[in-house]
Amino acid sequence: MTPLAYYGLSFNPFDKQAVREKDRFLSADLKEMTSRLDYLKDSRGIGVFTASPGMGKSFALRCFAAGLNPGLYHMEYICLSTVSVMEFYRQFCSVLGLEDRGGKPGMFKAIQEQVYSLYKEKRKPLLLAVDEAQYLSTGILNDIKMLMNHGYDSLNCFTLVLCGEPHLNSILRRPVHEALRQRITVHYNFMGLGDSEVAEYIAHKITCAGGSRAILDNAALSAVHSHSNGNPRLIDNLMTDAFTLGSQMDKKTIDAEVILAAVAGQNLM
Repeated sequence: MTPLAYYGLSFNPFDKQAVREKDRFLSADLKEMTSRLDYLKDSRGIGVFTASPGMGKSFALRCFAAGLNPGLYHMEYICLSTVSVMEFYRQFCSVLGLEDRGGKPGMFKAIQEQVYSLYKEKRKPLLLAVDEAQYLSTGILNDIKMLMNHGYDSLNCFTLVLCGEPHLNSILRRPVHEALRQRITVHYNFMGLGDSEVAEYIAHKITCAGGSRAILDNAALSAVHSHSNGNPRLIDNLMTDAFTLGSQMDKKTIDAEVILAAVAGQNLM
């Protein structure tokens, strides 16, 4: 019998590949990010969302995108590592279905024209989400500011969402980025799951997989909270290991002993 079957689960609810947007847990972070994105999509400004790794900002972005009306909005997503200005322009052209020719001036002009067309003619304004934005160079950030300059800086034609680790905030506070920072309409930093949310998050996920909340006792929930600090990815990893270890230890109920064994296996002690 597999560990999941042992606990009456139809799938691993803590595997990110198995999570469906409709089954999302409505944490305070997800609600806050969604609320701000809802405002941004119509104000067409710049939003900055930061979080430590594993907090769920990319998943929150995915949930928001899944709920957009494709007839009213055109959303694109770019996940960047370290790239040059030219590589950024090529990626931008690619997601907009444009040819990356004419060098930087040609691509700049083509991008602005396409963005304006989506807004004015097709009435489907662009929402561009750039993930891992802490890797953006000064050159790229400067060009982003210029790309958003339409009609002598009198018109916002698209929404820009910058997602990254907290270091992104320090980057944007540098004097060289003052003009870009002044354009930021909303700003949110993920807090992680709160004290009560950790237990609710685990119970919600187990229920989505057809399991019973009773397969974890209160001491186990406290141990997960203590060693995860409210980080959803760490919780997911601990719970995945706990299913395997608990079944091996023939524990019908996952208790603190099982969680501590999972913690030790992941070097979280």
